[in-house]
Amino acid sequence: MSDESEQPDSAAVFGGALSLWHECKKPSKANERVNLSECYNGGDEFMRVVMRVATRFEEWASMHIVFDGLDDVWPYLLEDKFGAACVCVTGMETLHEFNERDCLRVSLHLRLPVRHSAGLPVPVDVTAANPIPNSPFPAFRIQTVRQVAEDDFCEAFTLSDDPFDDNFDPPHFALYGVGSDGLLEHIADRDTYAKTVTLARNLIPGITFPDTPPFRPTTAQE
Repeated sequence: MSDESEQPDSAAVFGGALSLWHECKKPSKANERVNLSECYNGGDEFMRVVMRVATRFEEWASMHIVFDGLDDVWPYLLEDKFGAACVCVTGMETLHEFNERDCLRVSLHLRLPVRHSAGLPVPVDVTAANPIPNSPFPAFRIQTVRQVAEDDFCEAFTLSDDPFDDNFDPPHFALYGVGSDGLLEHIADRDTYAKTVTLARNLIPGITFPDTPPFRPTTAQE
């Protein structure tokens, strides 16, 4: 499902809701500390919350997930993995507060192919070989980075990070030269991927950075 006008896939909603229900109900030390009926004013209301979470996520995914980039059938993927990812990101006691930010957090946690759109903080990490021989940089790298709030220190923004961490300013894009020893030399920053690619192409004619970033980073970020 890729057309924004389409209705949510009922099979995907069912798979996500079932996964979340089982994850919250399965025996564990965490579950022993949480009385879901008390948190949600009864078991029936908890069931409604689970359905709302699954529906909201499916509606968000229909606009932001590149389904052609998935290796699994979407409803089955949600049935297998959505519940654990959702509980890991939000916990069990605040599912009623599940929102669009949580949708992105869950998607990044699941390593889903998220479409890069304006205003959506999605990690980018792509490397391209240097077509110019005998250069001190065999390759160049574009990576999302973000600055510590009210500080000059920057660090990489990766799939493992919270995209809405208040301790950091919004991410931007850094261009690096990659030395033969693998060390990075910072060249410049830009506020969009497109501007960073334009800069790289002007500096290194013939370099093959893609026009749009890949849906999954091409270098390890774990």
